[in-house]
Amino acid sequence: MEQIAGWWDGFELWVAGLPFIPQFLVVLLGMVPISVAIAMGLDRTLRAVLHLLGRDRTPEPGEMPGAAGPAGPPAGPGADVAPIVTEFVGPLAAAGSAGVR
Repeated sequence: MEQIAGWWDGFELWVAGLPFIPQFLVVLLGMVPISVAIAMGLDRTLRAVLHLLGRDRTPEPGEMPGAAGPAGPPAGPGADVAPIVTEFVGPLAAAGSAGVR
């Protein structure tokens, strides 16, 4: 274990002695593959756990996740505002078009 610790200390000192750009590149080239490997491992583990729990099914189109039956119309941003907007725009549009012939 002391050999690994000694090697790591020497590597750290070598990286710390480099100028900023080479230091950044060495860390980037080392950390990107390690981070990708960790992310892939966590993804596989989570998929396996969700499969064991039966939670890996994707919802059918039009079905809301967790809903017992089919979902109603999609409620996107501003979906509840549409009736209010048409209530105010309708009379304005009728009044505006009445004066133009």
